[in-house]
Amino acid sequence: MIFEMRTYTIKIGKLKNYIDHFEKVGMPIISNYATLVGYWYTDIGELNQVIHIWSYSDLNDRAKKRKELYQDNAWLTEFIPSAMEMLEKQESKIISAVNFSPIK
Repeated sequence: MIFEMRTYTIKIGKLKNYIDHFEKVGMPIISNYATLVGYWYTDIGELNQVIHIWSYSDLNDRAKKRKELYQDNAWLTEFIPSAMEMLEKQESKIISAVNFSPIK
């Protein structure tokens, strides 16, 4: 099992809009291709960020599912255009659990 931790920095004043858009439009689509582990926003530290973690069986599974997602017309037309207008930057990390982690 691998995890992908994605951090998005949202334009100032757009955090609520982005979260609402993801919940209502993005989440129903991406859930067909990936399993959400958790979704958070920052309240202290660097502000205007959302952090989400997705699980995949391995890197090949991730590559396959990401490719399928980016062939989904609803993702490309209903979610991506509005979401991109609200983003400042994106970061993605592949993380692996250690043997004593409660989530593996």
